[in-house]
Amino acid sequence: MSNPLLSLVRVPDLRKKLLITIGLLAIYRIGFHLPLPGVNLEELQRIQTDLFSGSPLGALFGMMNMLTGAGIGQAVVFSLGVMPYISASIIFSLLVKVVPSLEALQKEGPAGTRKINQYTRLLTVPICVLQAFFVCQGVLRNPQFGLFDDASNPYTLGFYVLHILVLTAGTIFVMWLGEQLTEHGIGNGISLIIMSGIIADMPSAIASHLANSYGDDRITNLLYLGAVWVVIVIVIVYITRGQRRIPIQQAKLTKGRSTMGGQKHYLPLRINQAGVMPIIFASALFLVPQMLGQIPGLSFLRDTFGSTAGFWYITTFSALIFFFSFFWNSLMFQPTEIANNLKEHGSFVPGIRPGKKTAEYLERVMTRITVAGAAFLAAIAILPNIVTDSMNVSFQVAAFLGGTSVLIVVGVALDLVDKVNAYLVMRSYEGIVGKGNKRGPEEGGAGWAGRRRKA
Repeated sequence: MSNPLLSLVRVPDLRKKLLITIGLLAIYRIGFHLPLPGVNLEELQRIQTDLFSGSPLGALFGMMNMLTGAGIGQAVVFSLGVMPYISASIIFSLLVKVVPSLEALQKEGPAGTRKINQYTRLLTVPICVLQAFFVCQGVLRNPQFGLFDDASNPYTLGFYVLHILVLTAGTIFVMWLGEQLTEHGIGNGISLIIMSGIIADMPSAIASHLANSYGDDRITNLLYLGAVWVVIVIVIVYITRGQRRIPIQQAKLTKGRSTMGGQKHYLPLRINQAGVMPIIFASALFLVPQMLGQIPGLSFLRDTFGSTAGFWYITTFSALIFFFSFFWNSLMFQPTEIANNLKEHGSFVPGIRPGKKTAEYLERVMTRITVAGAAFLAAIAILPNIVTDSMNVSFQVAAFLGGTSVLIVVGVALDLVDKVNAYLVMRSYEGIVGKGNKRGPEEGGAGWAGRRRKA
């Protein structure tokens, strides 16, 4: 099979999809240069510095921006990114597993999936309104940022309505861009949007590190970070591709002198079955004590979790990642349903009795895999905090050169390669079928129901 990267340029259809993808992502990035109405442009850079440097709360906000393609604190049209849509998707992913009517709707196939996607879009709107209100309160109205001139005194009902509408419209437009990317581009649109945000911020992170370093330490730290980054990429690729393959044997069926079935295949269980969802959940929940710590009288929360490389911060954050890894896998992985499907299709795990015993075996294997996957995610999520503390670099630099951001970029890149390879296989198959259909009926071309008898 040809190289997927070369195929993106050589194959006309893939080249067209690539150009569409680049164009739509460029439109998305332009939205981060469009300020909200009335915002003082000169204060934008200072806002980002105040928000995202030197505090655990800023580090968590930076991680949430990275995970959702948002730009909280930048006061631009796309400030919310796809964060409301991801929130709605997570809510429905959970509801599908606990609400029987939604579970039945999902089992209806493509029609049911389209209906659930429609519900997800509708839920995105009220979540947009709620999150946009918090942006207005916490960022736009924050006096220390000086976004608006004091003389204008814009904080009226019209101020809230205008900015909530603009932020909501921006998110809906980003959501539409993601759908167009999925339909006409290459890969999953929402994942590409998040990845593009990470890649777009990488140059500024490296430039910030070089500007704040001096002498030989600057080059040494950069080389060290580069070496760590290479090791992290290799480990992430290995873990992301890693599978625990459960052998499956199909029962043999004998009819007369012929024997059918008996094929051997396997059930793949990924090591990192939950993806980045546990990190998203843990980051969102960990914002609560950080924000409460800003309230007078609750400063002990800020003191307890004040250091991103401190014992309580690392322990609590890791525990949350482990909890949500098991929680997410318990919802998404249904061993009883898998065991019943295997039994109905005449398949079984060698050495394990079909039915209940198979379900117990699958659950036991998944528990062991989840422990390894959760440990991997916890290490990836906490790595930037340790690098920040040990190497005296900003969280922005550490986050973009290692950790969750690399996990997302590598995961999306591997998904792109898989989709390009799948497209090339389908294209080759269609080419073979097309050649067969061009053959005459006497030649028995592919797709011909039968040969015509000659007179």
